[in-house]
Amino acid sequence: TESKYHSRGGDLKTRRTGLGSAVTGSSLTTVLPASSTVKKSIVLSSESRKELAKQAKVTKEERRAQIDGRHRYLISRLADGIDLNEQQVEETIISDDKFQLIEQFFAPNGLKKLLFFYQDVLQVNCFYCIHIFFLTVCIWSYLQDFTGTCAFFLRTSDEVITASNVSQEVHFGMFDSTNGNILQGLEFFLSQIIIPALKSQQNWGAVKEGLKNSQIQEFLYAVDKFVSTLSSSRQNIEDKIQLTKVDIDIYVRNLQNPSDYITAG
Repeated sequence: TESKYHSRGGDLKTRRTGLGSAVTGSSLTTVLPASSTVKKSIVLSSESRKELAKQAKVTKEERRAQIDGRHRYLISRLADGIDLNEQQVEETIISDDKFQLIEQFFAPNGLKKLLFFYQDVLQVNCFYCIHIFFLTVCIWSYLQDFTGTCAFFLRTSDEVITASNVSQEVHFGMFDSTNGNILQGLEFFLSQIIIPALKSQQNWGAVKEGLKNSQIQEFLYAVDKFVSTLSSSRQNIEDKIQLTKVDIDIYVRNLQNPSDYITAG
């Protein structure tokens, strides 16, 4: 972890924190007179920062103590998939303000999905890349400017997730969006991995007929149709028409009467 402050003209510059999160200090826009009151405020501000850091450390250790076999399973899958070591993943997870989502995912009748995003971000002003890695349950909030990897966990039952059943009840997957097109990554994942796997599935549980069953065929048709719709939507977005912004003032500046407007039209 590297933390540096440079004060120029009252601006507190960005400091880097471990595994890619970036925290930006506030900008001071006024020059304060030198006085004991100001000095006292500065001291209190410093103490407040230390207290916040202390609380954050306590919170992290409390979360670390909660980690069990279920968390270890998620951490190991993420580390293997994103090519990080497990310690990096663990530190990121216990530092994330959405840590409680994991417990909600494990609970009976809990969340059906967990999403993890990982990507490089170029800091233009500083000319270096950082890595961001965060947890969420909503994908659409992060569609814009996402150019990394989405890793996800899904559960299909309402049973409580335990250390003994996590590998059977929780499914892990990833799709790539390094080209900046998360819809294309999702389309590829469904069309090249999920659909072929479903169509080659031999055991459909209580449905003895397997792929010959009409409901199974309708389900596969619906998935195919969804991927086709997704592909069409992606192409429409990519081929959308961008209207050029025009400064109309130069056209209407000298219009004086109805005939001028007709001529301009």
